[in-house]
Amino acid sequence: MAIPVIDFSKLSGEERAKTMAQIANGCEEWGFFQLVNHGIPEELLEKVKRVCNEFYKLEREENFKKSTPVKPLNENDGGKLENVDWEDVITLLDDNEWPSNTPGFKETMAEYRAEVKKLAEKVMEVMDENLGLPKGYIESAFNSGNKDDGDNNKAFFGTKVSHYPPCPQPERVNGLRAHTDAGGVILLFQDDVVGGLQILKGDEWIDVQPLPNAIVINTGDQIEVLSNGKYKSVWHRVLATPDGNRRSIASFYNPSLAATIAPAPQLVEQAGAYPKLVFGDYMSVYAEQKFLPKEPRFQAAKAM
Repeated sequence: MAIPVIDFSKLSGEERAKTMAQIANGCEEWGFFQLVNHGIPEELLEKVKRVCNEFYKLEREENFKKSTPVKPLNENDGGKLENVDWEDVITLLDDNEWPSNTPGFKETMAEYRAEVKKLAEKVMEVMDENLGLPKGYIESAFNSGNKDDGDNNKAFFGTKVSHYPPCPQPERVNGLRAHTDAGGVILLFQDDVVGGLQILKGDEWIDVQPLPNAIVINTGDQIEVLSNGKYKSVWHRVLATPDGNRRSIASFYNPSLAATIAPAPQLVEQAGAYPKLVFGDYMSVYAEQKFLPKEPRFQAAKAM
């Protein structure tokens, strides 16, 4: 069983209806799907791979060898390490400090972020249409209030650059523990070769197969609330592997912390299915409960 692979370029051709239906199926039945021919230039994606690989070698590799996940594996008890992830990660935002020692990293990643943000907005418009919502509904909900009214009302767009280095004892540690994503729409540019990402479908963990230059889309908890459960956020994890340094570049289009997220009125047949919540409150709960069941998070954020 493999997650759906969808040719995004066919949205503008004769197969539009079929492609819209494929994306609806990806959202409703899987919560994960891969886009090919998505419009981000291949040349740019190749540059992203190169600068991220160089960045890890130049600026991160030595420190990872001394980091928290590595030390316990050198102990001899042989037990599973439950509360650590075999992951090196940095986050790129519009207003934080970026690595500066890797040639071309800043320029390449800024260009990539601009392209992937445009793709996120297109994907959200497709979701609007498939859900029977007005064009721009999700983006507007995520940008609480007036877009020009200060940063508090702007949707959050962040990019996590992660590496999962070869692990000498992969059976003892997770690459990344199982979780659902807190926010809106996630766009992942994953490694072409080294696998390890899995999603939970029913009671079976399924590999998200590496596919060169595809972008993996998944929906977060806020899309589940806004769609009144039609689109579910899905549990996923990364396995540690003994060989290969898995590269993972995940961009998150999330609501502003001030945004109030609630089921769209058009999708509410009966009241009370999903609560109305402020995203900042939800993130406070999520920070403590990321790896725990999501339903109590919704209720805890509602109560705040």
